[in-house]
Amino acid sequence: MLIVTTDSIPGKDLEMRGLVKGSTIQTVNAVRDIGAGLKTLVGGELTKYNEMMGKARELATQRMVKEAEALGADAVVCVRYSSASIMQSAAEVMAYGTAVKVK
Repeated sequence: MLIVTTDSIPGKDLEMRGLVKGSTIQTVNAVRDIGAGLKTLVGGELTKYNEMMGKARELATQRMVKEAEALGADAVVCVRYSSASIMQSAAEVMAYGTAVKVK
């Protein structure tokens, strides 16, 4: 499955199949959350949160691709990601784009 952020694939004709999306809500465990809270006192990168968000983007992308495959697509164009805080220490990540069949 080809995934691009552009609205076209150079040199290819595209047949639109529809909007596809994938999302997940992820959190870190309470012990790590407390550790991250303490980290805010001294500053620095919150590596466990970075790992959590990376896994969330990967899972959201996989779910988006699954929807595209169900529509008979072989590519997704105009891919975007969004995230939102759901509650303290939990975030939703969504991947979305347009499923297309490359002619």
